[in-house]
Amino acid sequence: MLFGRGKKSKAERTEPAAAVEENESVEASGQSGESVVKGDFRLGKGPWDVEEIEDRDGYVDLGALLIAPAEGLQLRLEVEEATQRVVAVTMDLAGSSLQLQAFAAPRSEGLWDEIREQISQSVASQGGETEEITGTFGTELVAKLPAEAADGSRGFRAARFMGVDGPRWFLRGVLGGQAALDRDAAAGLEELFRRVVVVRGDNPMPPRELLQLRLPKDAAVPAQGGAPQPASQSGPQDGPALKQPERGPEITQIG
Repeated sequence: MLFGRGKKSKAERTEPAAAVEENESVEASGQSGESVVKGDFRLGKGPWDVEEIEDRDGYVDLGALLIAPAEGLQLRLEVEEATQRVVAVTMDLAGSSLQLQAFAAPRSEGLWDEIREQISQSVASQGGETEEITGTFGTELVAKLPAEAADGSRGFRAARFMGVDGPRWFLRGVLGGQAALDRDAAAGLEELFRRVVVVRGDNPMPPRELLQLRLPKDAAVPAQGGAPQPASQSGPQDGPALKQPERGPEITQIG
């Protein structure tokens, strides 16, 4: 399994931000599974809180997020340039993408209603438009921003925002590519979003604080010459390897 790595600027690190980026990445394979919904936080099945799963075996462990592998899935870890910390993970599947970020949330109320409003305001300030729709995970937001194609023609760049309020956490997913507007194209990534597990931890955190993501313990980073180098000093690495970063276009940010 190979992990691609993208960069993020300092301004993008705190608030839920939508980034639709094109980067190099990772292949993963596995099987789907189901679980019983617990609590009132999710519509239907998943995403899950870590307390709702039996164990972490079989997941890609990224710290605050556990990702279920799937055939054809590629993962990209997005890294903040200033601190070199991982701030988001993006799933690439069949030409579309799903960016994930998890945040601390209040115990008594969710964040999604407020965040949708902020996203709409940000998109409008950039000359774009948004539409609330009823999707697989409840109320979702489709955003369209003006964009110029390579041939100079005018069009728009689209993203579909999904938000899930969990027990003391908020998970935000942003669909890009064909999946942003085509429900059939989004089906595979929606299923992967449903299978995400959030690890909130017990530490007190202010609402909207980004939950800490990290590289898998067995990840390896290619040197400039291309030869894999250990990501830590713990010994030989035989797991995911990191590729050199390539930054793609961002659609909007909230802050």
